[in-house]
Amino acid sequence: MRNKLVYILVFLFFQVISFKLIAQEDQANLSKSNRHCANCHGNKYYSFFNSVTEQDQRKRMNPFFIIDTVAYKQGVHREFSCEDCHASEYNTYPHAPELKLEPKFSCLDCHGGDETYAHYQFEDIEIEVDNSVHKNAFGFQFGCAQCHDLHSYKPVARNKKSLIKEIVSADNQMCLSCHNNLSKYQILTDHTKPELLSTHDWLPNQELHFMHVRCIECHTPVTDTIMVSHKILPKEKAVHLCSDCHSTNSILRGKLYKYTAKQLRSTEKGFYNSMFLNEAYVIGANRNIYLNIISLIMLGGAFIGIAIHIALRIIKKK
Repeated sequence: MRNKLVYILVFLFFQVISFKLIAQEDQANLSKSNRHCANCHGNKYYSFFNSVTEQDQRKRMNPFFIIDTVAYKQGVHREFSCEDCHASEYNTYPHAPELKLEPKFSCLDCHGGDETYAHYQFEDIEIEVDNSVHKNAFGFQFGCAQCHDLHSYKPVARNKKSLIKEIVSADNQMCLSCHNNLSKYQILTDHTKPELLSTHDWLPNQELHFMHVRCIECHTPVTDTIMVSHKILPKEKAVHLCSDCHSTNSILRGKLYKYTAKQLRSTEKGFYNSMFLNEAYVIGANRNIYLNIISLIMLGGAFIGIAIHIALRIIKKK
């Protein structure tokens, strides 16, 4: 038992060391200016010289201000300097209090009106966000950063190599990062806790739905102009009819499976909504045209047989 305990402690020690080395190596790959910021914001603790007491001090970093440098190097903004989005005055510590009052840059400040990013349709997305239930409720307090972590964001839905389950997981995590996180949830509301499960108690097989479809499947309108709709509807206008998804005219074809639907538009042969068959079977949505014809023939034959039987009974009685 004692040897086992020693083994576990040694294993944990080397795990901690390896994680620390990975973090240090990743910080070393950052630019010089970003390393300066990561010295504090890339760790749980930071040190500084207190000019009042004339002593070095060590304090715990606010967990909301800790940046995962590994995730940052994998995100779309990895080549950017911290100063590209944050004021250069942040380079000195203690940070000037008035810096916290300065409005943060929005995505449109960089991506708006630029032909390089036109295919991402940022202007159209901004219009949808401005008409969403979140923006109407919280105004300027609600922006891109509320859902998209700008320090680690990387596109999943737009990545052709992404599996549907990866898209679902990534997109739902954006919603759950607030609606299932009391600390972040109460930044915008004074509700005591998110009522995620109770507000969806009408939905059968909740766990299966949450695992295989995105929240936005039911909480946004179908749109052909934007890859991912950002117009979050009020809960009263959310999808509640099972047939909206579980039918051959499934809204999933215009939302979750939009990425593959363009290549499989035809339903003249084979399976209806055949793009579903790659990773999922949706009851009522996946059908084969030939099986449908055979089913109709069998049903018609049954009715004809019943009609002939009734006719023969009537003739025999006479």
